[in-house]
Amino acid sequence: MEIDDVNTITVLGAGSMGHGIAEVAALAGFEVRLRDIEAAFVEDGYEEIEWSLDKLVEQEQLEPDDAAATLDRLSTYVDLGDAVEDADVVIEAVPEKLGIKKDVYQDLETVAPNGAVFATNTSSLSITELASVTDRPERFCGMHFFNPPVRMDLVEVISGAETSEATATLISDLAAAMDKTPVRVRKDSPGFIVNRVLVPLMNEAAWLVHTDEATVAEVDSTAKYGLGLPMGAFELADQVGIDVGYHVLEHMHEALGDQYRPCPLLESKVDADALGRKAGEGFYDYENGEGAQVPSDRIRDEVADRLLAVLANEVAALVGEDVAGPAAIDTAVKLGGRWSDGPAKMVDEADLKHLLDVLETRHEETGAARYESVPYLRDLVASDGRFHEADDYDVDDAYEYETLEIEVRDSVGQIRLDRPHRMNTITTELLDELDDAVSRFDADESVRAILITGAGDRAFSAGADIQSMSGGVGDANAAADISRRGQEVVAGLERADVPVVVGIDGYCLGGGMELTMGADLRIASERSEFGQPEHDLGLLPGWGGTVRLPRLVGMGRAKEIIFTADRYDPETMREYGFLTDVVPNGEFDDRAFELARDLAAGPPIAQRYTKRAMHRGWDDVDAGLDLEAQSFGLLFDTDDLMTGMTAFMGDHEPEFEGK
Repeated sequence: MEIDDVNTITVLGAGSMGHGIAEVAALAGFEVRLRDIEAAFVEDGYEEIEWSLDKLVEQEQLEPDDAAATLDRLSTYVDLGDAVEDADVVIEAVPEKLGIKKDVYQDLETVAPNGAVFATNTSSLSITELASVTDRPERFCGMHFFNPPVRMDLVEVISGAETSEATATLISDLAAAMDKTPVRVRKDSPGFIVNRVLVPLMNEAAWLVHTDEATVAEVDSTAKYGLGLPMGAFELADQVGIDVGYHVLEHMHEALGDQYRPCPLLESKVDADALGRKAGEGFYDYENGEGAQVPSDRIRDEVADRLLAVLANEVAALVGEDVAGPAAIDTAVKLGGRWSDGPAKMVDEADLKHLLDVLETRHEETGAARYESVPYLRDLVASDGRFHEADDYDVDDAYEYETLEIEVRDSVGQIRLDRPHRMNTITTELLDELDDAVSRFDADESVRAILITGAGDRAFSAGADIQSMSGGVGDANAAADISRRGQEVVAGLERADVPVVVGIDGYCLGGGMELTMGADLRIASERSEFGQPEHDLGLLPGWGGTVRLPRLVGMGRAKEIIFTADRYDPETMREYGFLTDVVPNGEFDDRAFELARDLAAGPPIAQRYTKRAMHRGWDDVDAGLDLEAQSFGLLFDTDDLMTGMTAFMGDHEPEFEGK
């Protein structure tokens, strides 16, 4: 069976995951049958889908007719035989209990069509064991969606011991057809990729506190602000549910050994029913306290070393056991855990030998199995290697992305937002890929300037793709996470040492307009249109617009643009100081590139220090002036200065080399 042969999908289980998967499948155009064991359960799931679609319509991310058509493709069932009649794929999303799932598959096998493919939505259970109770283990695999399915891009596709390549390919293609990013997990291993990385990290954080080596505040401060993770380890445990991570650890402990023995601190929280945010109390107090308030000034290097050492060991285990390669691990954790950098990249950039020393020293001191280094990590250090030199990682693919087009010429790294069918609206995947591309260009010595444009001539970007992020509607924490992630990416543009130019052709609205505010210069075509429509939606700009726009156009103009939610033509935006230039539509591509190319020919060291002094001066004038003076002195000792002086005296163009 190939993806074009899939017409009807049955989803078993109408809970939060089941109805979310059903909604995603119906939105993608498939006929969907949602089934649960009681009519009340399936009716509740259907109502949740109706509510979600209504929100999409309300937010103008889905037309009313499309919402109605989506519901028309969805039917509900209690009888299992009726639900799976003529189904091409059956996705099971019942509670995460091995016994319950096995019972479901035993019943399912007796009524499902012989050609149907089974996919289980499990976060850690054995695909091979579940498949063993069916007569089709070759047509059985894992399809792990992340919660909520409507918003989260990642789907882990896990092969069991007997899963055929054709089945794994089909389920990967199905995930892609649902506008998700499939990541293949080559071997059935507890925790797969994301939980195999995140849960041991949570466990090590708990051990640090349990053994009085660090406090909760120190661990979370180090994880969030020292390592740059989106949340502290305990903050994340509270958010997900301490019991969820604990039960995954129990399963990993049983299947993989003592290195995954749960910390007694976690067990005590579960026994006390202090499960985190959902219980009102976990590692933080959400009822009588202020919740997760993570300090930014309690970072400790030794805590960072311990967390990174455990992280390096887990990545090495996944690669060494052939569960997944470094690129797949990084993609999965960035999408599933919302990390800005993947774990393999993070430990590559650290000192792997030092991290191995940390593990070996701790193992010698404590004898704890969790500190026993895996052979792959020892071999990697012995060969002075890096994870991203593993044979399944091709550096030539470094600039290959799903939502971006990349080109490098004349020392300009050009990034095109490549979702013209959705007016280049911004998804979490696009944010992650843009952040990665900008970081790579900034570190690439052959790239001296960055140019960001949008594919097609309708829009640079019409804003955030609310449909892909809509699972967070009504969830203040999820919405805040989306805001912070967008802020991080825009800040990454601002922090780039090389000049960043944004070329705007068409609509530049909402989050798309905020994205441009991180650039150094902005140029637009005459047909472009600007606006911050968030107030019309009952929101405010969430990706830095409330802070950066006043700096660019002044407080009065910024309030006008945001409060009115009006559309603005490019000439007005140039008068306001937002745009550097407005060019004829037919000349846009050439003029935008020429501007970036001219900047690429400039003095790299002087440009870098100029940007740093300017940005420092935004927050603290005296600090900015001090950095300016220091930089002025440093530049007197560069080859670029001599190049510039010689060219000036000889009346010719300088060729700066950044030395």
